[in-house]
Amino acid sequence: MLKYGSMQDKTVDNRTKVLYMITKGNWGGAQEYVYTLATSLPEEFYKVTVICGEGNILPRKLEEKGVIVHSLPTLMRDISLRNEIRSFFALIKIIRNIRPDILHLNSSKIGFLGALAGRMARVPKIIFTAHGWASNEETRRYATRGIFYIIHSITVLLCHNTIAVSERTKKDMSLSWVRNKIQVIYNGIGNIEFLSREKSREILNNHTGTDLTPHTMIGTISELHTNKGLDVLIEASKRLPDHVGIYIIGSGEEKESLQIKIAQNSLSSRIFLLGRIEDVKQYLKAFDIFTLTSRAENLPYVILEAGKAGLPVVASKVGGIPEMIENGESGILVNKNNPGEVSRALEYLLDNPEIRKRYGKNLKQTIDQKFSIDGMIQKTVGVYLN
Repeated sequence: MLKYGSMQDKTVDNRTKVLYMITKGNWGGAQEYVYTLATSLPEEFYKVTVICGEGNILPRKLEEKGVIVHSLPTLMRDISLRNEIRSFFALIKIIRNIRPDILHLNSSKIGFLGALAGRMARVPKIIFTAHGWASNEETRRYATRGIFYIIHSITVLLCHNTIAVSERTKKDMSLSWVRNKIQVIYNGIGNIEFLSREKSREILNNHTGTDLTPHTMIGTISELHTNKGLDVLIEASKRLPDHVGIYIIGSGEEKESLQIKIAQNSLSSRIFLLGRIEDVKQYLKAFDIFTLTSRAENLPYVILEAGKAGLPVVASKVGGIPEMIENGESGILVNKNNPGEVSRALEYLLDNPEIRKRYGKNLKQTIDQKFSIDGMIQKTVGVYLN
């Protein structure tokens, strides 16, 4: 992976040059989106480069596919005025070096910095994909959220086109003269090579050191962050039967506090924090039920993946999730911060295996028809060409 100060990308090429930028190089929904687009555009027409900051999972995956990746070490999630200034001038240098025809920005920080740098470098087309708005995060102070809202609005106005991943994401930008510049393109997902139920359960149980293979398994894949509402899932699990195992897959800053909560409620034999597992989606068939009790979401890939696996889903009624799941038909939607609703929904599905099967089948059909990877790419290329 190249550092931004040692770039050697000056080859004459008649293909359309697309430069993707994203703040973090870890792995989440926005990173999967960038990975999907960067590896799916036809090579005969597009030359792709990706710029990202902290984290090495996305760069590694892209480089394995032959995509050029440049690292910007000063670009981090946490705000630092010194790093933002350094990143901004580095971005201008990168853009002028690569001279992209299209600059496609992802995530809030790089959206603003990249759009401003792109305008100064006179990029012909600047596109921003809103995977969510930091101004909607309830864990932030109101003053901070207000500042972020202003920054988001400026970002949309600086860009030639803005894509929102859900109708809810678009509506959350309340100023009509900003919202009218946004169009919705749903995230898409392709086929997944799932391992068998038996093999998947064996692998996941090896991570726990406990054999719960014969038991009912409820799973979630989530960053360990306050916004994900994992404390709500833990609280709800206290009311579930002893034969139910809860598997929480992911890493993050809330790990220690979640471990404490699990221990305080004597749930260590039934709730397992498995950490991050590479390509975990291939093990989804291990679960009987998938759940996502987030306080804030947009259009989470994990629900697309759970739907592909034919799993019934219990999820919070937030963000774009109601655009994915029809309550009572392809899953159960619950209010956020409500452990009682979560436990009742899970108990209902535990007691009704035929309904679980029907919900999973219906959700898979919805994902296949409404959230295809081909549809996402086709519509995004349409924005590039417009």
